[in-house]
Amino acid sequence: MVEKTWPIAEKLIINTLDLTRQLHRQFVQEADMLKDSPQPELLDAITANKRQLLSQLEQFNQQCGQILATEKLPNNRDGFKVYFQRAEAEGLPTTETFKNWSQIQLLCSECKALNEQNGASIELLAQHTKRSLDILKGKPFSSNTYGRDGITKSDPVTHTLTFYL
Repeated sequence: MVEKTWPIAEKLIINTLDLTRQLHRQFVQEADMLKDSPQPELLDAITANKRQLLSQLEQFNQQCGQILATEKLPNNRDGFKVYFQRAEAEGLPTTETFKNWSQIQLLCSECKALNEQNGASIELLAQHTKRSLDILKGKPFSSNTYGRDGITKSDPVTHTLTFYL
C-alpha cells in the first residue's frame, strides 16, 4: 500500500517544508522586531501570517494522518518512522524525502524555541507597559496586598501624575 501513497507523501512533505521555512522566517522576523523596536502593526501582521501558516500546516497534519491511517499507523513521529521504513523496504527512493522530513522536524524545534522566546519578550514588554501606566496613575511600584484567591489586589487609591492642560 505504501507504493500508492508514497508520491502523495513526497509532495506533502515538500510543500510542508516550504511552509515550515516560511513559519520559521516569521518567528525570526518577530524576534528581530521585538529586539529592536516593537511595532504593534508589524507584530499584528506577523501574527496573522503565522496563523495562516499554522492553519495550512494543520491541513498537512490531517492529510498525513490519512496516509498513515491507510497503513494502520499512528499520526506521530513513530508512525512516520515506520512509514519510511516500509517505503524503503519496498525499494522506494526515500533519501531525499527523509532528509526533507528531518529538516521539517529541526525547523519545528527551532520554531518552538523562538515562539517561547518571543512570548517571554512580549510578556516583559506587557509588564513594563503596565508598570509605566501604574506610575502615571500614581500607584505604588509594587503591591504586597493579596486577596483570598492569591491574586494581587489593585490599590483603590490612585494619584494621577498626568496634568490636564
